[in-house]
Amino acid sequence: MNPAPGDTPYADLGPDRILDAVESLGLASDGRVLSLNSYENRVYRIGIEGGPPLVAKFYRPGRWTDAAIAEEHAFSAELLAADLSVVAPIVHRGRTLHPFEGHRFALFPLRGGHAPELGDRAVLTHLGRVLGRMHAVGDGARFHHRGHIGIESHGVAPVDFLLEGGWLPPDLEDNFATLADALLDAMDDAWARAGDVHELRLHGDCHPGNILWREDQAHFVDLDDCLSGPAVQDLWMLAGRREDSATPLRWLLEGYEQFRRFDRRELHLVEVMRTLRLLHYNAWIARRWHDPAFPAAFPWFEAPRHWESVITQMQEQLAALHEPPPDPEAG
Repeated sequence: MNPAPGDTPYADLGPDRILDAVESLGLASDGRVLSLNSYENRVYRIGIEGGPPLVAKFYRPGRWTDAAIAEEHAFSAELLAADLSVVAPIVHRGRTLHPFEGHRFALFPLRGGHAPELGDRAVLTHLGRVLGRMHAVGDGARFHHRGHIGIESHGVAPVDFLLEGGWLPPDLEDNFATLADALLDAMDDAWARAGDVHELRLHGDCHPGNILWREDQAHFVDLDDCLSGPAVQDLWMLAGRREDSATPLRWLLEGYEQFRRFDRRELHLVEVMRTLRLLHYNAWIARRWHDPAFPAAFPWFEAPRHWESVITQMQEQLAALHEPPPDPEAG
């Protein structure tokens, strides 16, 4: 299958063009370009003459509108203004998003650190405090150009895409479709049990890899997936495996509720969010398969064994969705 137009949006983004883009802003690079770990976008460490290195992020064409990226940048700036440690884009010549020869990019300061130790009560309580403050800011306004996390967008749409695109081995399609229907029904029921779910602006992809820990402080990076949704979306990935999540959730909420009340009914959504991530993740890889970076990074994706593993995980999630939610008070 040949790539369609726009499926290889970074084919022309070589080192010279990357440096030309940065230098189009009047900055002098020292010629050093180091590719950083990113698949959805392209991210590079750029050496700058007479100053510290910067990070240049080239946004995937066609994914976000300029208005949606502007909301990401504005949200980062709000969080920074509230004394929250996020890596926000640099304002250069009065703007944060810069066009260059068909690409759009932003510059960020380079920050170091390591993933937080999620088994440590003090670390999780600190992360809870930061997220409570972040959500207090996030609840102060609304996104108008970014998405929502929900069963339709992150469940129904991915399932339809995978089935209609023939991504499943033929002998597994029926099993996948049957399980997907059961999961969607179970997620609808769990969402109903959560009641009238309140949405706010979220980090959206709050896993340990997007948190830099240094000097006993958490520094949040990569708001590229910021979106609207329930507060629990930014908490559940930090609580670890379902069977071990009660105690980590208690520690997170100890810190969180110093700054913002958490509606315990949202705990009914923990396994919903875990299931949506599973479905969305696989559809995301499939949607990007024509980008040469994806087959190189995920060579196992088309193998039957991978899809057998996905079906096993779906079965586990179906069972989890019929179990009581985690109880932090019992942790």
